[in-house]
Amino acid sequence: MGYRVAVVGATGNVGREMLNILEEVKFPVEKIHAIASRKSIGQLVSFGDQNIACEDVEQFDFSKVDVVLMSVSGSFSKEWSPKIGAAGPIVIDNSSAWRMDPDVPLIVPEVNPDDVEWANRKNIIANPNCSTAQLVVALKPLHDRAKIKRVVVATYQSVSGAGKEGMDELWDQTKGVFVLGAPEPKKFPKQIAFNVIPFIGAFRDDGYTDEEAKMWDETHKMIDPAIKLTVTCVRVPVMVGHSEAVNIEFESPLDEDEAREILREAPGLIVIDKREPTGYITPKEAQGEFPVFVSRIRNDPTVENGLSMWVVADNLRKGAALNAVQIAELLHQRGLIRQKAIA
Repeated sequence: MGYRVAVVGATGNVGREMLNILEEVKFPVEKIHAIASRKSIGQLVSFGDQNIACEDVEQFDFSKVDVVLMSVSGSFSKEWSPKIGAAGPIVIDNSSAWRMDPDVPLIVPEVNPDDVEWANRKNIIANPNCSTAQLVVALKPLHDRAKIKRVVVATYQSVSGAGKEGMDELWDQTKGVFVLGAPEPKKFPKQIAFNVIPFIGAFRDDGYTDEEAKMWDETHKMIDPAIKLTVTCVRVPVMVGHSEAVNIEFESPLDEDEAREILREAPGLIVIDKREPTGYITPKEAQGEFPVFVSRIRNDPTVENGLSMWVVADNLRKGAALNAVQIAELLHQRGLIRQKAIA
């Protein structure tokens, strides 16, 4: 017997990817519901070989489903996730709304799977920021071995992290450059085609952005609040796939060879690290893939016990939809999904 599953925000990039991955991993689905806003009622989305018509979130009875995957704005989730959780199903939310709530577990299954055990406090589980998700998968096994003191990260984040509007803007500007000139930016503050933008989110008083703050706050919650972490988030003209240049300082010695072996054995990771012109991963190769990829692992001689590495993942998958489905799989494996009797 499978579960009755609803995907809220089913017409967006991540919502569609959630539907694709549920089918791809053969999650036990008895009945699937695609839920969207009123303007999308009746719009068809794919689930395997089925076409499903979107239903209205305002009219849908959430008490008849077991699991709800949410890919919506933070404000929408703030309003709806508690209502849905109170109706019975477990909510796995991809927005930033609940990540730092002390009564809501923030989970990457390879990093802190045991935290699902207290999801019943609010019946909500939070998915981390896309850049954090891939970072913590790479950091956790190294932290377990040598204890991380400090991390310096520069991200190279694709436009799909800003949704379909971001992808459309890169596409339109790229075409425009070769014809009549790039159209004025709308989604991003400056031209993204043939450019990079060292600003994602909104500035805080300390000069960092909220996107950068999410990465250290979420890493502290999932791994260790003692880790010192500083971040510069950069938007780059790549459609799908986030990359990160990561520099780590450990409390005890850990050389590149041992780090490479630890990462090779760690769940959810693939190491591609040959010292030749094509011996590393790029976001193009990571697109459509499940794992987090690590390359360019090397000692940093400028600090005691230092390493540098390159971390890449498909942000629509491990950074969002895949992680949400993996959380659902974890709940299933531990018998934590309360199924309703079918009327």
